[in-house]
Amino acid sequence: MNESAKAWLSSAKMDLENIRLIIDNKFLTPISCFHSQQCIEKSMKALLEAKNAHVPKTHDLLKLYAMIIDHMKIDIDLIILQKINDLYIDSRYPGNLGLLPDGKPEVAEAKEFYEFALQINSILTDEIK
Repeated sequence: MNESAKAWLSSAKMDLENIRLIIDNKFLTPISCFHSQQCIEKSMKALLEAKNAHVPKTHDLLKLYAMIIDHMKIDIDLIILQKINDLYIDSRYPGNLGLLPDGKPEVAEAKEFYEFALQINSILTDEIK
């Protein structure tokens, strides 16, 4: 594994650790969801680095997924990926800090996104090794 891929995965692990520390705090669910998005993004970029592919300056998980899909052995849940992607994009604007269509994420939703980020990180780490 090259150094750039290692660096992306290390940063993704930091996001997972941040989530682990705050996951049960209902006030911080938007922050937890943000770190889930970041973990997935960084894990995808690690795979691109490992394959010596261009790593775009984008936060769009769907665009990144389209770039790595041929390198993956399994499909991922695109509905959850879309939700996390939308949440991140919406959180870039002050009035929408990490809001889902029904408002601020509940702890259960934050946990679902965390579990999904753990799964994606594990899958992509295995693909890189």
